Amino acid sequence: SLTERCNLRCTYCMPEEGVQLQPASALLSDNEVVRLASAFVRNGVSKIRLTGGEPLVRPGVVQLAGRIKALGIRDLAITTNGILLKRKLEPLVDAGVNLLNISLDTMVPAKFELITRRRGFEQVLASIHRAAELPGLDRVKVNCVVKRGVNDEEILDFVRLTEHLHLEVRFIEYMPFDGNRWNSRSMLPYFEMVSRIREGGFPGFDRARALDSANTVSKTWQVPGFRGTVGFISSMSDHFCGTCNRMRLTADGNIKACLFGSDESSLRDAMRQGATDDELANLIQDTVSRKHAKLGGHESPESIALGQNRPMILIGG
Repeated sequence: SLTERCNLRCTYCMPEEGVQLQPASALLSDNEVVRLASAFVRNGVSKIRLTGGEPLVRPGVVQLAGRIKALGIRDLAITTNGILLKRKLEPLVDAGVNLLNISLDTMVPAKFELITRRRGFEQVLASIHRAAELPGLDRVKVNCVVKRGVNDEEILDFVRLTEHLHLEVRFIEYMPFDGNRWNSRSMLPYFEMVSRIREGGFPGFDRARALDSANTVSKTWQVPGFRGTVGFISSMSDHFCGTCNRMRLTADGNIKACLFGSDESSLRDAMRQGATDDELANLIQDTVSRKHAKLGGHESPESIALGQNRPMILIGG
Protein backbone atom coordinates (compact mmCIF):
# COMPACT_ATOMS: atom_id res chain seq x y z
CA SER A 1 0.00 0.00 0.00
CA LEU A 2 1.41 3.36 -1.04
CA THR A 3 -1.04 5.63 0.79
CA GLU A 4 -3.94 5.71 3.22
CA ARG A 5 -5.65 8.44 1.21
CA CYS A 6 -8.37 7.91 -1.37
CA ASN A 7 -10.49 10.13 -3.60
CA LEU A 8 -13.54 7.85 -3.17
CA ARG A 9 -15.40 6.72 -0.04
CA CYS A 10 -16.60 3.22 -0.95
CA THR A 11 -18.96 1.84 1.69
CA TYR A 12 -17.28 -1.58 1.97
CA CYS A 13 -13.79 -0.08 2.32
CA MET A 14 -14.11 3.26 4.13
CA PRO A 15 -16.06 3.60 7.40
CA GLU A 16 -18.84 6.19 7.15
CA GLU A 17 -17.12 8.35 9.76
CA GLY A 18 -13.84 8.22 7.81
CA VAL A 19 -10.44 7.13 9.12
CA GLN A 20 -7.75 8.85 11.14
CA LEU A 21 -4.92 9.51 8.70
CA GLN A 22 -1.38 9.24 9.98
CA PRO A 23 1.16 12.03 9.47
CA ALA A 24 3.41 11.71 6.43
CA SER A 25 6.37 10.94 8.69
CA ALA A 26 4.65 7.73 9.82
CA LEU A 27 4.32 6.43 6.26
CA LEU A 28 7.02 4.80 4.18
CA SER A 29 9.12 7.12 2.02
CA ASP A 30 9.92 6.21 -1.58
CA ASN A 31 13.38 5.00 -0.57
CA GLU A 32 11.91 2.87 2.22
CA VAL A 33 9.33 1.34 -0.15
CA VAL A 34 12.09 0.44 -2.61
CA ARG A 35 14.33 -0.99 0.11
CA LEU A 36 11.56 -3.22 1.45
CA ALA A 37 10.54 -4.26 -2.05
CA SER A 38 14.15 -5.22 -2.67
CA ALA A 39 14.16 -7.35 0.49
CA PHE A 40 11.12 -9.27 -0.73
CA VAL A 41 12.60 -9.72 -4.21
CA ARG A 42 15.86 -11.11 -2.80
CA ASN A 43 13.76 -13.69 -0.97
CA GLY A 44 11.93 -14.93 -4.04
CA VAL A 45 9.04 -12.52 -4.62
CA SER A 46 8.48 -12.03 -8.35
CA LYS A 47 5.23 -10.04 -8.35
CA ILE A 48 4.45 -6.79 -6.55
CA ARG A 49 1.09 -5.02 -6.54
CA LEU A 50 0.77 -1.32 -5.72
CA THR A 51 -2.40 -0.46 -3.82
CA GLY A 52 -3.79 2.08 -1.40
CA GLY A 53 -5.97 3.87 -0.43
CA GLU A 54 -5.80 5.01 -4.02
CA PRO A 55 -2.17 4.60 -5.16
CA LEU A 56 -2.46 7.19 -7.92
CA VAL A 57 -2.95 10.01 -5.41
CA ARG A 58 0.62 9.46 -4.15
CA PRO A 59 2.99 12.06 -5.63
CA GLY A 60 5.65 10.50 -7.83
CA VAL A 61 3.86 7.17 -8.19
CA VAL A 62 5.04 6.70 -11.80
CA GLN A 63 8.69 7.17 -10.87
CA LEU A 64 8.29 4.89 -7.84
CA ALA A 65 6.76 2.20 -10.05
CA GLY A 66 9.78 2.42 -12.34
CA ARG A 67 12.20 1.98 -9.45
CA ILE A 68 10.33 -1.10 -8.22
CA LYS A 69 10.18 -2.66 -11.67
CA ALA A 70 13.94 -2.11 -12.01
CA LEU A 71 14.47 -4.54 -9.11
CA GLY A 72 13.97 -7.33 -11.63
CA ILE A 73 10.47 -8.54 -10.80
CA ARG A 74 8.42 -10.44 -13.38
CA ASP A 75 5.13 -8.63 -12.75
CA LEU A 76 4.32 -5.15 -11.52
CA ALA A 77 0.61 -4.71 -10.86
CA ILE A 78 -1.49 -1.81 -9.67
CA THR A 79 -5.01 -1.69 -8.27
CA THR A 80 -6.81 1.61 -8.81
CA ASN A 81 -10.30 3.06 -8.72
CA GLY A 82 -9.63 4.54 -12.17
CA ILE A 83 -10.54 8.15 -11.39
CA LEU A 84 -7.03 9.47 -12.11
CA LEU A 85 -5.98 6.75 -14.51
CA LYS A 86 -6.59 8.57 -17.81
CA ARG A 87 -3.54 10.82 -17.45
CA LYS A 88 -1.29 8.20 -15.85
CA LEU A 89 -2.09 4.99 -17.74
CA GLU A 90 0.52 5.24 -20.50
CA PRO A 91 3.27 6.59 -18.18
CA LEU A 92 2.64 3.71 -15.76
CA VAL A 93 2.90 1.14 -18.54
CA ASP A 94 6.08 2.81 -19.78
CA ALA A 95 7.44 2.57 -16.21
CA GLY A 96 6.88 -1.19 -16.18
CA VAL A 97 3.33 -1.82 -14.96
CA ASN A 98 2.04 -4.85 -16.89
CA LEU A 99 -0.96 -5.90 -14.78
CA LEU A 100 -3.88 -3.60 -14.00
CA ASN A 101 -6.93 -3.98 -11.76
CA ILE A 102 -9.65 -1.32 -11.90
CA SER A 103 -12.42 -1.26 -9.30
CA LEU A 104 -16.01 -0.78 -10.51
CA ASP A 105 -19.00 -2.08 -8.57
CA THR A 106 -21.89 -0.88 -10.72
CA MET A 107 -22.77 0.04 -14.29
CA VAL A 108 -25.35 2.59 -13.09
CA PRO A 109 -23.98 6.15 -12.65
CA ALA A 110 -26.40 7.07 -9.86
CA LYS A 111 -25.57 3.89 -7.95
CA PHE A 112 -21.87 4.59 -8.43
CA GLU A 113 -22.35 7.78 -6.39
CA LEU A 114 -24.30 5.83 -3.77
CA ILE A 115 -21.55 3.22 -3.35
CA THR A 116 -18.52 5.51 -3.62
CA ARG A 117 -20.10 8.66 -2.13
CA ARG A 118 -18.45 10.51 -5.02
CA ARG A 119 -18.86 11.12 -8.76
CA GLY A 120 -16.64 9.74 -11.51
CA PHE A 121 -18.39 6.80 -13.19
CA GLU A 122 -17.65 8.03 -16.71
CA GLN A 123 -13.91 8.43 -16.01
CA VAL A 124 -13.68 4.90 -14.62
CA LEU A 125 -15.56 3.28 -17.51
CA ALA A 126 -13.48 5.17 -20.07
CA SER A 127 -10.28 4.02 -18.34
CA ILE A 128 -11.45 0.39 -18.47
CA HIS A 129 -12.12 0.54 -22.21
CA ARG A 130 -8.80 2.29 -22.87
CA ALA A 131 -6.79 -0.15 -20.74
CA ALA A 132 -8.40 -3.21 -22.31
CA GLU A 133 -6.96 -2.27 -25.70
CA LEU A 134 -3.61 -0.80 -24.61
CA PRO A 135 -0.48 -2.63 -25.77
CA GLY A 136 1.93 -3.35 -22.92
CA LEU A 137 -0.64 -4.57 -20.43
CA ASP A 138 -0.64 -8.35 -20.11
CA ARG A 139 -3.90 -8.48 -18.13
CA VAL A 140 -6.66 -6.06 -17.21
CA LYS A 141 -9.16 -6.98 -14.51
CA VAL A 142 -12.28 -5.22 -13.28
CA ASN A 143 -12.85 -5.77 -9.56
CA CYS A 144 -16.51 -5.84 -8.54
CA VAL A 145 -17.48 -6.33 -4.89
CA VAL A 146 -20.92 -7.92 -4.93
CA LYS A 147 -23.34 -7.03 -2.17
CA ARG A 148 -26.81 -8.51 -1.98
CA GLY A 149 -29.49 -5.85 -2.39
CA VAL A 150 -27.03 -3.28 -3.72
CA ASN A 151 -25.54 -4.43 -7.04
CA ASP A 152 -26.25 -8.17 -7.30
CA GLU A 153 -28.84 -7.62 -10.02
CA GLU A 154 -26.05 -6.27 -12.26
CA ILE A 155 -24.01 -9.47 -12.39
CA LEU A 156 -25.18 -10.30 -15.93
CA ASP A 157 -24.33 -6.77 -17.13
CA PHE A 158 -20.76 -7.28 -15.94
CA VAL A 159 -20.55 -10.66 -17.61
CA ARG A 160 -21.63 -9.02 -20.88
CA LEU A 161 -18.67 -6.67 -20.53
CA THR A 162 -16.43 -9.65 -21.29
CA GLU A 163 -18.07 -10.37 -24.66
CA HIS A 164 -15.99 -7.93 -26.69
CA LEU A 165 -13.35 -6.64 -24.24
CA HIS A 166 -10.11 -8.51 -23.54
CA LEU A 167 -10.35 -8.36 -19.74
CA GLU A 168 -11.46 -10.33 -16.72
CA VAL A 169 -14.34 -9.26 -14.53
CA ARG A 170 -13.67 -10.40 -10.98
CA PHE A 171 -16.64 -10.80 -8.67
CA ILE A 172 -15.47 -10.47 -5.07
CA GLU A 173 -17.53 -11.74 -2.18
CA TYR A 174 -18.35 -9.01 0.35
CA MET A 175 -15.82 -9.34 3.18
CA PRO A 176 -15.84 -8.04 6.78
CA PHE A 177 -13.48 -5.24 7.82
CA ASP A 178 -13.57 -2.70 10.62
CA GLY A 179 -16.32 -0.16 10.04
CA ASN A 180 -18.02 -1.66 6.96
CA ARG A 181 -21.03 -3.14 8.82
CA TRP A 182 -20.66 -6.58 7.24
CA ASN A 183 -23.31 -9.22 7.82
CA SER A 184 -23.81 -12.64 6.24
CA ARG A 185 -27.15 -11.66 4.70
CA SER A 186 -25.41 -9.09 2.48
CA MET A 187 -22.83 -11.59 1.23
CA LEU A 188 -23.70 -13.27 -2.08
CA PRO A 189 -21.74 -16.55 -2.27
CA TYR A 190 -19.79 -17.68 -5.29
CA PHE A 191 -22.02 -20.66 -6.10
CA GLU A 192 -25.12 -18.47 -6.17
CA MET A 193 -23.46 -16.02 -8.56
CA VAL A 194 -22.59 -18.89 -10.90
CA SER A 195 -26.18 -20.16 -10.80
CA ARG A 196 -27.56 -16.72 -11.57
CA ILE A 197 -25.27 -16.35 -14.59
CA ARG A 198 -26.18 -19.76 -15.98
CA GLU A 199 -29.90 -19.25 -15.42
CA GLY A 200 -29.81 -15.66 -16.65
CA GLY A 201 -28.93 -16.44 -20.25
CA PHE A 202 -25.52 -18.09 -20.26
CA PRO A 203 -26.14 -21.83 -19.74
CA GLY A 204 -22.74 -22.70 -21.24
CA PHE A 205 -20.89 -20.63 -18.62
CA ASP A 206 -18.18 -22.97 -17.37
CA ARG A 207 -14.93 -23.25 -15.43
CA ALA A 208 -11.72 -22.46 -17.32
CA ARG A 209 -9.34 -24.27 -14.97
CA ALA A 210 -6.49 -24.14 -17.47
CA LEU A 211 -6.32 -20.37 -16.88
CA ASP A 212 -5.90 -20.71 -13.10
CA SER A 213 -2.33 -20.67 -11.77
CA ALA A 214 -1.19 -22.76 -8.81
CA ASN A 215 -1.52 -19.89 -6.34
CA THR A 216 -4.41 -18.00 -7.87
CA VAL A 217 -6.92 -16.38 -5.53
CA SER A 218 -9.61 -16.44 -8.22
CA LYS A 219 -11.64 -19.17 -9.89
CA THR A 220 -11.77 -18.46 -13.63
CA TRP A 221 -14.91 -19.04 -15.71
CA GLN A 222 -15.88 -18.08 -19.26
CA VAL A 223 -18.87 -17.77 -21.55
CA PRO A 224 -18.09 -19.76 -24.73
CA GLY A 225 -17.11 -17.42 -27.54
CA PHE A 226 -16.59 -14.41 -25.30
CA ARG A 227 -13.29 -12.57 -25.59
CA GLY A 228 -12.82 -12.05 -21.86
CA THR A 229 -13.25 -14.14 -18.72
CA VAL A 230 -14.97 -13.99 -15.35
CA GLY A 231 -13.28 -14.68 -12.03
CA PHE A 232 -14.66 -15.27 -8.55
CA ILE A 233 -12.83 -14.46 -5.33
CA SER A 234 -14.66 -16.68 -2.86
CA SER A 235 -12.87 -15.74 0.35
CA MET A 236 -16.00 -16.21 2.46
CA SER A 237 -17.83 -19.21 1.00
CA ASP A 238 -14.94 -21.30 -0.38
CA HIS A 239 -11.62 -19.96 0.88
CA PHE A 240 -8.31 -20.64 -0.84
CA CYS A 241 -6.05 -20.17 2.20
CA GLY A 242 -4.11 -23.38 1.57
CA THR A 243 -2.62 -22.10 -1.69
CA CYS A 244 -2.52 -18.35 -0.97
CA ASN A 245 1.01 -16.92 -1.21
CA ARG A 246 0.14 -13.25 -0.70
CA MET A 247 1.58 -10.88 1.87
CA ARG A 248 0.52 -7.31 2.48
CA LEU A 249 2.64 -4.31 3.39
CA THR A 250 0.66 -1.39 4.77
CA ALA A 251 1.45 2.23 3.95
CA ASP A 252 2.93 2.66 7.43
CA GLY A 253 5.24 -0.31 6.94
CA ASN A 254 3.51 -3.17 8.74
CA ILE A 255 3.60 -6.62 7.19
CA LYS A 256 0.47 -8.77 7.33
CA ALA A 257 0.59 -12.43 6.32
CA CYS A 258 -3.21 -12.52 5.92
CA LEU A 259 -5.81 -9.96 4.94
CA PHE A 260 -8.11 -11.08 7.75
CA GLY A 261 -5.56 -11.45 10.53
CA SER A 262 -4.76 -8.78 13.08
CA ASP A 263 -1.13 -9.93 13.48
CA GLU A 264 1.32 -7.32 12.15
CA SER A 265 5.06 -6.67 12.34
CA SER A 266 6.58 -3.26 11.71
CA LEU A 267 9.29 -3.32 9.07
CA ARG A 268 9.30 0.48 9.13
CA ASP A 269 10.34 0.59 12.77
CA ALA A 270 12.99 -2.07 12.19
CA MET A 271 14.46 -0.09 9.27
CA ARG A 272 14.45 3.17 11.16
CA GLN A 273 16.17 1.51 14.10
CA GLY A 274 19.02 0.38 11.85
CA ALA A 275 18.07 -3.17 10.85
CA THR A 276 20.30 -4.76 8.24
CA ASP A 277 18.89 -6.34 5.08
CA ASP A 278 19.38 -9.78 6.62
CA GLU A 279 17.48 -8.73 9.74
CA LEU A 280 14.61 -7.43 7.60
CA ALA A 281 14.55 -10.73 5.73
CA ASN A 282 14.38 -12.61 9.03
CA LEU A 283 11.41 -10.48 10.14
CA ILE A 284 9.61 -11.24 6.88
CA GLN A 285 10.29 -14.96 7.18
CA ASP A 286 9.16 -14.97 10.81
CA THR A 287 5.85 -13.34 9.82
CA VAL A 288 5.28 -15.92 7.09
CA SER A 289 6.09 -18.80 9.46
CA ARG A 290 3.39 -17.59 11.88
CA LYS A 291 0.68 -17.46 9.22
CA HIS A 292 -2.51 -19.22 10.32
CA ALA A 293 -3.92 -22.14 8.37
CA LYS A 294 -7.01 -20.21 7.32
CA LEU A 295 -8.75 -16.83 7.55
CA GLY A 296 -6.10 -15.21 9.72
CA GLY A 297 -6.86 -17.54 12.62
CA HIS A 298 -10.64 -17.17 12.43
CA GLU A 299 -13.07 -20.05 12.08
CA SER A 300 -15.70 -18.29 9.96
CA PRO A 301 -16.63 -15.00 8.27
CA GLU A 302 -18.81 -14.22 11.29
CA SER A 303 -15.84 -14.52 13.65
CA ILE A 304 -13.81 -12.23 11.35
CA ALA A 305 -16.56 -9.64 11.64
CA LEU A 306 -16.41 -9.84 15.44
CA GLY A 307 -12.62 -9.52 15.57
CA GLN A 308 -10.31 -6.53 15.44
CA ASN A 309 -8.62 -5.53 12.20
CA ARG A 310 -7.97 -2.40 10.19
CA PRO A 311 -10.53 -0.92 7.79
CA MET A 312 -9.75 -2.10 4.26
CA ILE A 313 -8.48 1.33 3.22
CA LEU A 314 -5.74 1.11 5.88
CA ILE A 315 -4.66 -2.39 4.82
CA GLY A 316 -4.33 -2.06 1.08
CA GLY A 317 -6.61 -3.86 -1.36
